[in-house]
Amino acid sequence: MSHRIHSFHGGVHPEENKQVSTQHPIAIASMPSHVIVPVRQHIGQPAKPCVNVGDRVLKGQIIAEADGYISVAAHASTSGTVTAVAPHPIPHPSGLSDICIHIAPDGQDQWIERKPIDYRNLNASALRNRLRDMGIAGLGGAVFPTFIKLNPGVPQKVQTLLLNGGECEPWITCDDMTMRERAEEILQGAAIMRFMLRAETVLVGIEDNKPQAIAAMQRAAARCDFPVEIITIPTLYPGGGAKQMIKTLTGKEVPSGGRSTDVGVATFNVGTALAIHRAVNHGEPLISRIVTVTGNVAQAQNFEVLIGTPIQELVALSGNSADPVSGYLMGGPMMGIELAQIDVPVVKATNCILVKSAKLFPPPPPAMPCIRCTRCADACPADLQPQELFWFARSKDFDRAQKYQLFDCIECGCCSYVCPSHIPLVQYYRYAKSEISAREKEQQAADHARDRHETRLARIGREKQERAEKLAQKAALKPAADSATDDDPAAAAKKAAIQAAIERAKAAKAESDTAASTE
Repeated sequence: MSHRIHSFHGGVHPEENKQVSTQHPIAIASMPSHVIVPVRQHIGQPAKPCVNVGDRVLKGQIIAEADGYISVAAHASTSGTVTAVAPHPIPHPSGLSDICIHIAPDGQDQWIERKPIDYRNLNASALRNRLRDMGIAGLGGAVFPTFIKLNPGVPQKVQTLLLNGGECEPWITCDDMTMRERAEEILQGAAIMRFMLRAETVLVGIEDNKPQAIAAMQRAAARCDFPVEIITIPTLYPGGGAKQMIKTLTGKEVPSGGRSTDVGVATFNVGTALAIHRAVNHGEPLISRIVTVTGNVAQAQNFEVLIGTPIQELVALSGNSADPVSGYLMGGPMMGIELAQIDVPVVKATNCILVKSAKLFPPPPPAMPCIRCTRCADACPADLQPQELFWFARSKDFDRAQKYQLFDCIECGCCSYVCPSHIPLVQYYRYAKSEISAREKEQQAADHARDRHETRLARIGREKQERAEKLAQKAALKPAADSATDDDPAAAAKKAAIQAAIERAKAAKAESDTAASTE
């Protein structure tokens, strides 16, 4: 019986250009000349460096510990010597720098002692801690710490474990090739996640433009000791988006501002499942990933690359094309980011390096005024009103933008793709989101400062009141003490003697002052 397929709103059919990078098996990238490991490769708090310049480190050794709850560790991707712990440019459109740990490889590629475990002998909490220490983050793009997604909070909240093999973005084929060559390992990772979540159903969604991956996953599923269903879905961008995949396979819609677990589904990229298998069954942290190198290169191909490899060295492995290079994208043409430079490291989020040329990616025509054609609304997979959001963002009417569910926008680029006026709509949405986030942070800081000030004033008032109460108590006790002294002859005599002494001292001082003034 075939699985029922549901449809989501909108979507587009951009030119795929995937076949160019699937003609060769996954290759192991050569050892880089140096390794640059950023401490922030995931959503949340950056990892905290725990090595110093001059330290020798082994492959797989923790070099930055998870710091805070939403954080994962970072590891040395080869053995060598730490040469710097300092800011360095990271993959970011602005050329932003962040703290990175630099390692000079020693050529030995010596591993730490790897300690595989039998996940069935541990509880879910212990397994989550292991994944945190192993640096596992989502490899589908969001790089959210995986151990958190494997903690739904409420037992039996997740009924369905969904592995996402959609890979809908043009040019990118790292998931396709991973499923072709490492299907059994992916499903071994799924078994671990199923155990942790106590999920009843395991589904794997793959777009129908990947027949070899579908066949490989079906063969692996037939050998599984737990039920898993490999489901072929229509090729439609962005069908690989988490919410779109959930709608396609289950018919359920994640509510606005909600999470997939709100509808009983946990979604993970197939590459993440492979990383979990390696972390648990082999004791290997996340120190490498599959990356597609494609576009304006001599031979497009997928490579297994050490995290921290300079992107310029990775691109060199595919050779130079005859056409001049006009730029580099990390990711695909729809959602990828422009790289300001390529002396930046491969990170956990690096699924593809797309080398551009003017021939492959001609400059877009100049933007023209919106003609209100509503093509963007028809294409939007989140069923939003992109033209309205554009006007609100452009006029900085951020309150209304939020009312129109700005943050439900997944920045897939469908609206920009179909816009006849060539308006870079997603850029406006990103701008609006960043402005709103910045203002919320400022407001939170102001609220925090106000709370601290009010707390201080309350403390001062409380201390002042306590002092007043103590003085009042002392004042109330003084008449009683004076009365007790008057009733005691010995105490009265002592008091009289003291008073007489005081009077004599005053008289002596007065006499001395008079003599001094006379002189």
